[in-house]
Amino acid sequence: MDNIIRKAREVLDIEIKGLESVRDKLDVEFVSLVNTCIKILDGGGKIVLSGVGKSGHIGHKIAATLASTGAPAVFMHPVEAMHGDLGILQKNDILIALSYSGETEELLAILPSAKRLDIPIASITGDANSKLAQWSDIVISMTVPQEACPFNLAPTTTTTALLAVGDALAMTLLEMRGFTREDYGHRHPGGSIGRAVTLRVSDIMRTGERLAMVSPDASVKETLLKMTASRSGSSVVVDKAGRLLGIFTDGDFRRHVENDLAILNKPVSSVMTKNPTFVKSTDLAVEVLKILEKKHIDDIIAVDADGKVAGVVDIQDLPGLKIM
Repeated sequence: MDNIIRKAREVLDIEIKGLESVRDKLDVEFVSLVNTCIKILDGGGKIVLSGVGKSGHIGHKIAATLASTGAPAVFMHPVEAMHGDLGILQKNDILIALSYSGETEELLAILPSAKRLDIPIASITGDANSKLAQWSDIVISMTVPQEACPFNLAPTTTTTALLAVGDALAMTLLEMRGFTREDYGHRHPGGSIGRAVTLRVSDIMRTGERLAMVSPDASVKETLLKMTASRSGSSVVVDKAGRLLGIFTDGDFRRHVENDLAILNKPVSSVMTKNPTFVKSTDLAVEVLKILEKKHIDDIIAVDADGKVAGVVDIQDLPGLKIM
């Protein structure tokens, strides 16, 4: 067991050193790549990534990350490109070629066609003097000290570094182009992430008969009956204008009844939680998730623009809404 853990940590240490090496080598060429991509994207073009083997697999992932974070991108396989898929590449695009050796023949074969289109070619490679680099307008150096493979052959550190450089490009473009959380959600409509960042609190809160609300003078017994009728684990306490005063939960009742059996006849205001956590009904649902994770509570009150209680978000509802 010790040998297994030791080896695993050794691999991770080698890859961490590789990432540190690539990080420290980022220079004006990366700045040029970012600025060129912004110009291309703002002009209606796209980012086309291409590579073979493991670099190709990473290229697919980089393209997917770019596309999902506001930078239109596709992957083009060099071999398929030579048999018709070169049509993916248009005059207002940028080609990012991926090859650690910089000598991958299949990849080099598509570069003359890219040159004829007069589009910028960027390369991410481990050899700044390679043929790929010589064809490129922008060269991102990605040299790593060693592969994690004991034979220094299997792409390990290099593919990790390539993936990280792709992430660095995507996140930098995201920030520079003002891509928002809402934009991200619109690109993920079918997943929990998308729902969490596009739905508003008003879309998920309980209202009407499912919302238990009482005045501060209501007894605990009356409050519990309201909670039962609304099938809710809490009741919101409001003043005559409907503004928030506090919240009373079934957990509060259990804690108090242990020490005071006469609690049922007491006004709920004497045992409610004052100044409870609340959100605005216009807030994004993701804000609710943040509060739930931070404060470990089950119910969050929603108020409208006038500060009046509009509803309550019950943690039990969130799995059904598929945002948790």
